[in-house]
Formats: sequence, C-alpha cells, structure tokens
Amino acid sequence: MANVTFKGDPVTLLGTEIKVGDKAPNFSVLSNSLEEVQLADYKGKNKLICSVPSIDTGVCSTETKRFNTEASKLDNVQILTISMDLPFAQTRWCAAEGVENLDLLSDHRDADFAEKYGVLIKELRLLTRAIFVVDENDTVQYVQYVDEVSTEPDYDAAIQAVKNL
Repeated sequence: MANVTFKGDPVTLLGTEIKVGDKAPNFSVLSNSLEEVQLADYKGKNKLICSVPSIDTGVCSTETKRFNTEASKLDNVQILTISMDLPFAQTRWCAAEGVENLDLLSDHRDADFAEKYGVLIKELRLLTRAIFVVDENDTVQYVQYVDEVSTEPDYDAAIQAVKNL
C-alpha cells in the first residue's frame, strides 16, 4: 500500500491499492439526493475521481473548487469527488460555493468506494486524498495517492492524464 501521512503521522490505508492498468472496480456511494450512485452509471465517459477527507476543510475545498472549474473545460469527462461527509453537508457546501460542474458523492454509509480503491484511513475512518483517472472502458490510466493527506494533489498531472484519453 501507499505510504501516506496525515499531519506528519503515518496512517494505515485499508482496502485494495489501485494501479494503472487495473480495471476500475464498480462501487456504490450516495448522491446528495440520497440516491445510490455507481461507477457503472458513468459508463462510456472518461472519469476523474477524487477522494478527499472532508469537504469542510481548506485543502479539500480548494481541490474541489479547482476541479469544478476544470470540469467546464473538459469534453466527455465526468469529475467525481467522494468523501465521507454526509450528503446533507455536501449539498450545503455545493450551494454555498457554487459548485455544479462535478458530482460530489458520499461514501459514509458503507465505505464501499474507500475499501475498493484503498483510500480508507483506518485511524480516522476518513478517505485519504487520491486521484484516479479512469477511461471510458473503465481502465485506470492514472493514479496518485497523495503522500501527505493535508496537501493538494498534482492538479496538472491529473488534468493532463484525463486530456490524454
């Protein structure tokens, strides 16, 4: 598994580490309207999937707003941001921040995405910061498990990976 720290302290990631070339596992999370959403719902689209610890933190907020801006510039790409936040909190945050170009989804119920993508922080039951670029055939083309959870991902590399599809 990836070596990840949270505020300098090592954390344990649970689940299966995803690598480039893997078939992206299907997962089940909740939309802001409490509907079940699966990776399969985005069949035929390229996907940029971001996992973040909590939308109510500075780095997660900055990251999500950045990818929301990028989403409007990309064709046939769906950006998904997934956290353990409750759908109600995600809805409130999106309305307050004007985020409407990506899907903000909640894994709080089952941690299904977290376990299938190896992003569940055992000590906190939060998601680690990670980026997965998945092509229209659901093959993983880019992965970044951010080494330090409290830092931003490599935006340029993720955007370039999705543009290369």
